[in-house]
Amino acid sequence: MTESESHRILVVDDEPDITALVAYHLAKAGYRVITAATGRDAVRTAREERPDLVVLDLMLPGVSGYDVLAELRRRLGIILLTARKDEPDRIKGLSLGADDYLPKPFSPQELVLRVSAVLRRLAAPAVAAGGLVTAGPIALDRSAHRVTVDAQEVELTATEFKLLRTLIEREGRVQSRAQLLETVWQAHPDIQTRTVDMHVQRLRQKLGKAGDCIETVRGTGYRFRRPAPELRGRKRS
Repeated sequence: MTESESHRILVVDDEPDITALVAYHLAKAGYRVITAATGRDAVRTAREERPDLVVLDLMLPGVSGYDVLAELRRRLGIILLTARKDEPDRIKGLSLGADDYLPKPFSPQELVLRVSAVLRRLAAPAVAAGGLVTAGPIALDRSAHRVTVDAQEVELTATEFKLLRTLIEREGRVQSRAQLLETVWQAHPDIQTRTVDMHVQRLRQKLGKAGDCIETVRGTGYRFRRPAPELRGRKRS
């Protein structure tokens, strides 16, 4: 069995032609494909079939794609596939935890490549030995994929976890958006996207005050810097 044949992909779209097109190209690439036409069917099928990744249309009848995304994001890789091209829609989808976004009309070959990239990232080994890393108020358990801030657990998506881990492991070094796209999303650095910015924004919100450890380096990217020990615990002036 090839690597792709071991992965199951759920395709969710209420347009039969689109579903058939996506399913055909994914099956041709060796993936096992299952489909759903509504949000409710998508959630039910995901629970029963346990796919590795979902290709999800946002404009679904009944339960919206955003609701499906919110329900499934903690357990699965998700690529949004939709006719909504406005930036606010992309930002909302990425902020809710989607791993990637592809607008219609789309290239089936590009979709297959993006599916492969997301699956590789999700399958990447957690890390090497000595899985627990502390950085200021943040404790990151790389082997258990668990993050706490001041001993309180913070729930992160797989992508948010890998983004934080990458920044902490490269503490003090500026990471460009291109570098982060390559490392976290395994995407080519020439891809123009706000994916990194949206995930950093979401990550900062979840980390609370500890989110200040992720600095924006204007015009370049981001850098992780833990607060000086003497400053921890003090209130901001």
